[in-house]
Amino acid sequence: MSLQLVWNNEQTDFPITEELITLLEKILQQAGLSEGVEDGEVDLTFVDNKQIHELNRDYRGIDRPTDVLSFAMNEEHDEELTIIYDMDEHDELGEVPEILGDIVISVPQAKLQSEEFGHSLERELGFLFVHGFLHLLGYDHQDEDSESEMMAKQETVLEQVGLKRQ
Repeated sequence: MSLQLVWNNEQTDFPITEELITLLEKILQQAGLSEGVEDGEVDLTFVDNKQIHELNRDYRGIDRPTDVLSFAMNEEHDEELTIIYDMDEHDELGEVPEILGDIVISVPQAKLQSEEFGHSLERELGFLFVHGFLHLLGYDHQDEDSESEMMAKQETVLEQVGLKRQ
Protein backbone atom coordinates (compact mmCIF):
# COMPACT_ATOMS: atom_id res chain seq x y z
CA MET A 1 0.00 0.00 0.00
CA SER A 2 1.06 3.59 -0.51
CA LEU A 3 -0.39 7.05 -0.83
CA GLN A 4 -2.62 7.18 -3.86
CA LEU A 5 -4.02 10.13 -5.77
CA VAL A 6 -7.41 9.73 -7.43
CA TRP A 7 -8.36 12.73 -9.52
CA ASN A 8 -11.28 14.06 -11.49
CA ASN A 9 -11.58 17.10 -13.76
CA GLU A 10 -14.96 18.85 -13.72
CA GLN A 11 -13.85 22.12 -15.34
CA THR A 12 -13.20 22.89 -18.99
CA ASP A 13 -11.26 26.17 -18.88
CA PHE A 14 -7.78 24.70 -18.45
CA PRO A 15 -6.35 21.35 -19.57
CA ILE A 16 -5.15 18.98 -16.87
CA THR A 17 -2.03 17.32 -18.25
CA GLU A 18 -0.35 14.07 -17.34
CA GLU A 19 2.71 16.13 -16.37
CA LEU A 20 0.63 18.06 -13.84
CA ILE A 21 -0.82 14.87 -12.36
CA THR A 22 2.67 13.37 -12.12
CA LEU A 23 3.84 16.50 -10.31
CA LEU A 24 0.90 16.36 -7.88
CA GLU A 25 1.58 12.67 -7.21
CA LYS A 26 5.20 13.59 -6.43
CA ILE A 27 3.99 16.34 -4.09
CA LEU A 28 1.66 13.87 -2.37
CA GLN A 29 4.48 11.37 -1.82
CA GLN A 30 6.81 14.07 -0.48
CA ALA A 31 4.15 15.56 1.81
CA GLY A 32 3.26 12.09 3.06
CA LEU A 33 6.92 11.34 3.76
CA SER A 34 7.31 14.65 5.59
CA GLU A 35 4.25 13.94 7.73
CA GLY A 36 4.83 10.23 8.28
CA VAL A 37 1.77 9.20 6.25
CA GLU A 38 2.60 6.11 4.21
CA ASP A 39 -0.80 4.80 3.19
CA GLY A 40 -4.09 6.24 2.09
CA GLU A 41 -6.05 7.75 -0.73
CA VAL A 42 -6.56 11.42 -1.55
CA ASP A 43 -9.35 12.33 -3.95
CA LEU A 44 -8.69 15.53 -5.91
CA THR A 45 -11.27 17.31 -8.05
CA PHE A 46 -10.58 20.26 -10.32
CA VAL A 47 -13.58 22.59 -10.63
CA ASP A 48 -14.51 26.07 -11.84
CA ASN A 49 -15.38 29.08 -9.69
CA LYS A 50 -19.13 28.44 -9.87
CA GLN A 51 -18.75 24.93 -8.47
CA ILE A 52 -16.36 25.90 -5.67
CA HIS A 53 -18.59 28.87 -4.81
CA GLU A 54 -21.52 26.49 -4.32
CA LEU A 55 -19.44 24.13 -2.18
CA ASN A 56 -18.04 26.98 -0.10
CA ARG A 57 -21.55 28.33 0.48
CA ASP A 58 -23.16 24.96 1.21
CA TYR A 59 -20.44 23.48 3.45
CA ARG A 60 -18.79 26.51 5.04
CA GLY A 61 -21.54 29.12 4.89
CA ILE A 62 -19.26 31.50 2.95
CA ASP A 63 -21.03 32.86 -0.11
CA ARG A 64 -18.10 33.41 -2.48
CA PRO A 65 -15.62 31.36 -4.48
CA THR A 66 -12.38 30.21 -2.88
CA ASP A 67 -9.25 28.53 -4.17
CA VAL A 68 -9.22 25.18 -2.35
CA LEU A 69 -11.50 23.20 -0.05
CA SER A 70 -10.64 20.09 1.94
CA PHE A 71 -13.03 17.53 3.32
CA ALA A 72 -11.23 15.21 5.75
CA MET A 73 -12.55 11.70 6.28
CA ASN A 74 -10.65 11.16 9.54
CA GLU A 75 -12.44 13.71 11.66
CA GLU A 76 -13.97 11.82 14.52
CA HIS A 77 -17.24 12.75 16.11
CA ASP A 78 -18.97 11.05 19.02
CA GLU A 79 -22.05 10.29 16.93
CA GLU A 80 -20.17 8.42 14.19
CA LEU A 81 -20.95 4.76 13.70
CA THR A 82 -18.32 2.05 13.58
CA ILE A 83 -18.48 -0.12 10.47
CA ILE A 84 -18.13 -3.81 11.23
CA TYR A 85 -17.44 -6.22 8.38
CA ASP A 86 -19.18 -9.54 8.92
CA MET A 87 -17.18 -12.01 6.87
CA ASP A 88 -17.11 -15.76 6.86
CA GLU A 89 -14.08 -17.88 5.95
CA HIS A 90 -14.85 -17.66 2.20
CA ASP A 91 -15.05 -13.86 2.01
CA GLU A 92 -12.02 -11.81 1.17
CA LEU A 93 -11.99 -8.07 1.67
CA GLY A 94 -8.54 -7.38 0.31
CA GLU A 95 -6.66 -4.19 1.03
CA VAL A 96 -8.92 -1.16 1.06
CA PRO A 97 -7.01 2.12 1.18
CA GLU A 98 -7.89 4.49 3.97
CA ILE A 99 -9.51 7.47 2.35
CA LEU A 100 -7.89 10.55 3.83
CA GLY A 101 -10.39 12.88 2.21
CA ASP A 102 -11.27 15.10 -0.71
CA ILE A 103 -9.51 18.18 -2.01
CA VAL A 104 -11.33 20.49 -4.41
CA ILE A 105 -9.36 23.12 -6.33
CA SER A 106 -10.76 25.93 -8.46
CA VAL A 107 -8.47 26.03 -11.49
CA PRO A 108 -9.61 29.51 -12.63
CA GLN A 109 -8.92 30.88 -9.14
CA ALA A 110 -5.52 29.15 -9.09
CA LYS A 111 -4.73 30.69 -12.49
CA LEU A 112 -5.65 34.17 -11.24
CA GLN A 113 -3.53 33.74 -8.10
CA SER A 114 -0.56 32.43 -10.07
CA GLU A 115 -0.66 35.61 -12.16
CA GLU A 116 -0.98 37.81 -9.06
CA PHE A 117 1.99 36.10 -7.38
CA GLY A 118 4.05 35.96 -10.58
CA HIS A 119 4.64 32.23 -10.67
CA SER A 120 3.45 29.28 -12.75
CA LEU A 121 0.01 27.73 -12.61
CA GLU A 122 1.72 24.44 -11.74
CA ARG A 123 3.32 26.00 -8.65
CA GLU A 124 0.00 27.48 -7.53
CA LEU A 125 -1.84 24.20 -8.05
CA GLY A 126 0.96 22.41 -6.17
CA PHE A 127 0.71 24.91 -3.32
CA LEU A 128 -3.07 24.53 -3.11
CA PHE A 129 -2.79 20.75 -3.25
CA VAL A 130 -0.26 20.46 -0.41
CA HIS A 131 -2.30 23.04 1.54
CA GLY A 132 -5.39 20.89 1.13
CA PHE A 133 -3.46 17.74 2.06
CA LEU A 134 -2.26 19.31 5.30
CA HIS A 135 -5.86 20.23 6.12
CA LEU A 136 -6.81 16.58 5.61
CA LEU A 137 -4.22 15.70 8.27
CA GLY A 138 -5.71 18.17 10.74
CA TYR A 139 -3.54 21.22 10.22
CA ASP A 140 -5.23 24.60 10.28
CA HIS A 141 -4.32 28.27 10.12
CA GLN A 142 -6.75 29.91 12.52
CA ASP A 143 -4.03 31.86 14.34
CA GLU A 144 -0.62 33.28 13.52
CA ASP A 145 1.39 30.38 14.99
CA SER A 146 -0.56 27.64 13.23
CA GLU A 147 -0.50 29.60 9.96
CA SER A 148 3.30 29.99 10.20
CA GLU A 149 3.71 26.26 10.88
CA MET A 150 1.47 25.30 7.96
CA MET A 151 3.13 27.74 5.55
CA ALA A 152 6.59 26.44 6.47
CA LYS A 153 5.51 22.84 5.87
CA GLN A 154 3.98 23.76 2.51
CA GLU A 155 7.03 25.65 1.31
CA THR A 156 9.37 22.85 2.41
CA VAL A 157 7.45 20.23 0.41
CA LEU A 158 7.27 22.47 -2.64
CA GLU A 159 11.00 23.20 -2.51
CA GLN A 160 11.73 19.47 -2.20
CA VAL A 161 9.90 18.81 -5.48
CA GLY A 162 11.52 21.77 -7.23
CA LEU A 163 8.69 24.33 -6.99
CA LYS A 164 10.53 27.15 -5.27
CA ARG A 165 9.12 30.61 -4.79
CA GLN A 166 10.35 33.09 -7.34
